[in-house]
Amino acid sequence: MFDLIIRNGHVIDGTAAPAMNADVGVVGNKIRAIGNLAHAEAAQIIDASGRFVTPGFIDIHTHTDETIFINPLVESKIHQGVTTEVGGNCGGSAAPLCGAALEEMQRKVKEYDTIDVNWRSMGEYLDRVEQLKISTNYVTFVGHGRLRASVMGYGMRAPTPDELAEMQKLLARSLEEGAWGMSTGLIYPPSSYADIEEIAALGQTVAEKDGVYASHIRNEGSKLLPAVEEALAVGRRAGVRVQLSHHKAAGKQNWGKVHQSIAMIEQARVEGVIVGADQYPYVASATGLSTAIPGWAHEGGVAQMVARLRDPGTRRRITDAVKARQLDKQDSTVDASWQSILVVGCKSDRSLQGKTVQEIADLWGKDPLETACDLLVVNDGTVNIVKFMMSEEDVQTVMRMPWVFVGSDAGARAPTGPLATVKYHPRSYGTFPRSLGRYVRELKVLEWEEAIAKMTSRPAQMLGLNQRGALRKGYFADIVVFDPATVTDKATYAEPIQFPDGIDYVIVNGMITVEHGRHTGARAGHVLRKA
Repeated sequence: MFDLIIRNGHVIDGTAAPAMNADVGVVGNKIRAIGNLAHAEAAQIIDASGRFVTPGFIDIHTHTDETIFINPLVESKIHQGVTTEVGGNCGGSAAPLCGAALEEMQRKVKEYDTIDVNWRSMGEYLDRVEQLKISTNYVTFVGHGRLRASVMGYGMRAPTPDELAEMQKLLARSLEEGAWGMSTGLIYPPSSYADIEEIAALGQTVAEKDGVYASHIRNEGSKLLPAVEEALAVGRRAGVRVQLSHHKAAGKQNWGKVHQSIAMIEQARVEGVIVGADQYPYVASATGLSTAIPGWAHEGGVAQMVARLRDPGTRRRITDAVKARQLDKQDSTVDASWQSILVVGCKSDRSLQGKTVQEIADLWGKDPLETACDLLVVNDGTVNIVKFMMSEEDVQTVMRMPWVFVGSDAGARAPTGPLATVKYHPRSYGTFPRSLGRYVRELKVLEWEEAIAKMTSRPAQMLGLNQRGALRKGYFADIVVFDPATVTDKATYAEPIQFPDGIDYVIVNGMITVEHGRHTGARAGHVLRKA
């Protein structure tokens, strides 16, 4: 007798093995049988005729951190088939918090009103998430930016030996309390103020706890290759597993460099460095408009950056620096034209969302760089943008690498409430169905089995998640049932808040959470802490 049997489906087990016709039997939160269960009985039966039955998808790169408290149903992700969210990326985790890190988090959540930042340690944060009862499993890294801000604020300098030791201690404690590694966001202050010596020293702490070093590298444009080499060097020096975030070559003049970066990564793998990468299947990225402002202007935190933009003399220094970087094409944060930068989050005037910086400049009758500065000032330093900077050919080239996993680089959003006020990027709602519908079924960049492996067992292996990421007897029953003929993303840049088609059922720890494409309200997810 089973609690649930999924019958008549084509099982893709997540290991890249060929699909097979089989039934899947579930008891409690575990898979108890895979095979011919025609004569078995179950409390619930799903007829998966004409459907693929796969492990639940693992989104290895998300920003579902403090916003989990607003959206415990994790709506935009669970509808895609995601059963495990991995937060704390790009140097920004929800914990630990003290000093300047706590002040910044309190400032950040003001726009939501409903989040009470009553945790300080990683353990306290994970306890609070567990108490929520969420719809997916949840994993997190420790953000290097949070460590640095907690110990030494937003100082643009190297840490003293005592400060570095304190960061290592705080990192070790966070890992012991359940985090799975450390992330850096090396274009975002204060993480960007760190040099390789600091990162490698912290990487050794991660390696001692058998964790992962995930890096939004220092440059994804003209200096892509040195930035990749820096991440690989951390892996070599610290003996730590390396995960390169949202791998790409940004800026038209840099298209094609992924062939060289891939060769570098392949060589490191031959040398024994355990390294992988993640990718979202779009030619546009998403970040904050403040990335266009030079790093020195961020020293002291967001409030100080805004104060500098308010001061005419300092603003002139800032705009001169931005113009110089544009001319030199030094990095991908400013080498896009203002016409290719779409504002998607602007709390001061929601009517500007969906317009490019150039269009807003034309509307205001101002220079676009001055417009960008004004937008940051009136929005207290936070303006969400989408930038069209990558080539389709590069996206497909990176996607073909077996060590590249699917990651949305997006937090879980909801179609109503405070998380719906920002249009954001369609990847929040469409990453996984788009990978399957467009790149597997339509363009045939990957075979079904290979694509599923990149969403399931391979990220699980990188993280070290046990008994997840594959359909095997004794594994946790995180399962997706989808229609290969219709699975597709519907979210667009103009209308990003749209659930996908073709994801029929999503099961989390044995509980049906999406049924016939609709959320059941089930909240069977768990916080997964590294042992």
